[in-house]
Amino acid sequence: MNKIEIAKEKFGKLLEEQLLRVEKMKQDKDFIDFTTLPVIKIGICGGDGIGPAITSQAQRILEFLLADEVKAGKVEFKVIDGLTIENRIAAGKAIPDDVLAELKECPVILKGPTTTPRAGDKVNIESANVAMRKELDLFANVRPVRIPEEEIDWTFYRENTEGAYTLGSKGFEVDEDLAVDFTVTTSDGTERIIRAAFDYARKNNKGKVTCVTKANIIKTTDGKFLNTFKEIAKEYPEIETDDWYIDIMTAKLIDPKRRKDFKVVVLPNLYGDIITDEAAEFQGGVGTAGSINMGKKYAMFEAIHGSAPRMVEEGRDKYADPCSIIRAASMLLAHIGHKDKAEKLDKALDICTQKEKRIKITGHSDGCTSAELADYIMETIKGL
Repeated sequence: MNKIEIAKEKFGKLLEEQLLRVEKMKQDKDFIDFTTLPVIKIGICGGDGIGPAITSQAQRILEFLLADEVKAGKVEFKVIDGLTIENRIAAGKAIPDDVLAELKECPVILKGPTTTPRAGDKVNIESANVAMRKELDLFANVRPVRIPEEEIDWTFYRENTEGAYTLGSKGFEVDEDLAVDFTVTTSDGTERIIRAAFDYARKNNKGKVTCVTKANIIKTTDGKFLNTFKEIAKEYPEIETDDWYIDIMTAKLIDPKRRKDFKVVVLPNLYGDIITDEAAEFQGGVGTAGSINMGKKYAMFEAIHGSAPRMVEEGRDKYADPCSIIRAASMLLAHIGHKDKAEKLDKALDICTQKEKRIKITGHSDGCTSAELADYIMETIKGL
């Protein structure tokens, strides 16, 4: 069999996998309303690197705020270890089977950062984030950025299970001169993320939804995303719409005259990853931003930064900034019906990190530890 036939066979298997995924999406129609569950089991998955250190502080704050609900048996916490790079390499999987089984027991998950092997590391294991999004069908990555004094109020709806990432570890080298990767766009996958963005805009009186693609160049997959956006927009006549290409969008976010016009932004996976990191810089960087990964039956909340293994190697993990995962914990509270507690946590976090700043986290021993910052936040909440 020559190299072209081998490549065709590999590509054919990938297409079969994706068509099976499409059929599964078509069959799975029902959403769970997390606020109606009699008992909410919250999985706490620390990940690796600085993940366990910062996630444990967010867990302390959640347990503090939900103490009455835990006592009444309405909320349970389950600590899930094992999503470390060492365990994943040993299992040869992005998520070991026993860890995945534990995750599936918890409809709500707070997850710390995980290490993803890079090209050249001699380990071809998929990102744990990508794998979890696919296994739990967490199709919407929702990241808010709000800075009232600069008139910034953005909510990004990033498609989470398709695009350039869904087959990110399954590209292949045809020969020594040619390597190929793939991007995937489906009708069901595109429709549900775009509809989720419009529904959010309608329910929260946002008034405008922006679509970001590169449909002038990536004509088939990005073109499908943009065309679907335009069709669904017709169902929401009260909402203003516009669309931008990813390259100029990165510029317009830093344009003080234009950026305040953006409200809700919906975009494919790779572009969403890029833009939301840029947007997070406006409120202090990726270390300050949390996100929701939302599906029909599960919701996973996480920090958007990496695992910072160097901090662990240098013994500085206890000084790591937990603000991003604490922001994610606030989003978790709101998602399960405790908006009042989420608002208190957000307010306390702003007071502690932007206004009073009695202590400051620096990532080094000249600043406070993540535990000390969590104590400060809980002390502040008591006074609100």
